[in-house]
Amino acid sequence: MRFLDFSSWQSVLTSVAGLLFFVLIMMGIRILMMLTIQARQQRVNRQINERLKTLIAAYKVLGGSFTGDLIVNPGHKRDLRDIAPELHPPETVQERMRQIRDAVEASLSDIILLGTEEQVRLAAQAARDMAEGKPVETATLVISLRNFIRQALDLEAIPDGVAIPNQGPTRQQAAGRSGRQAGEAGRSGGGGGGGAGGGMSGGGMGMGMGGARQGDI
Repeated sequence: MRFLDFSSWQSVLTSVAGLLFFVLIMMGIRILMMLTIQARQQRVNRQINERLKTLIAAYKVLGGSFTGDLIVNPGHKRDLRDIAPELHPPETVQERMRQIRDAVEASLSDIILLGTEEQVRLAAQAARDMAEGKPVETATLVISLRNFIRQALDLEAIPDGVAIPNQGPTRQQAAGRSGRQAGEAGRSGGGGGGGAGGGMSGGGMGMGMGGARQGDI
């Protein structure tokens, strides 16, 4: 209060203006700090959301199956050249195996980039096994992903009495088979449309000819 001078109205105006200027500066600093903190929090939240989204997608790929063959076959098409032709699996089976392998490779790459220390170690080991041509099991990595995702989403832990079977990669549908089915459906639909169009066209021609005869009569 000793800095305020009320001896004259000019001094009062100067004191009030100085006080308002000080308040505006403090409010500006506070707003700037709040915006900076908010922007930082939003950036961190976006990073966490993107990380969780990627790891959840990897979890679905690596652990989307409970039955069947839960081991990833690392074989490539070139590896079939060393196998007798009569022992080659069908083309649809080969395509499905390649799709599963490619999806698992992409998921392992995402986990190595965004996973925890334990997950990176497990994913790196799986990638080494795949590069060396060894069959890959993903059950342990899937458990680590599941526990981390539930903890990050503030979900309660899975009870100890719940027995979850081993999980393996999601079984992919063969693209060639689905493409052939779609092509057959399109051809059958096109044939039906052509027949219906031909029938309607023939009916129209018959009606036109009949009308012409009646006019002539």
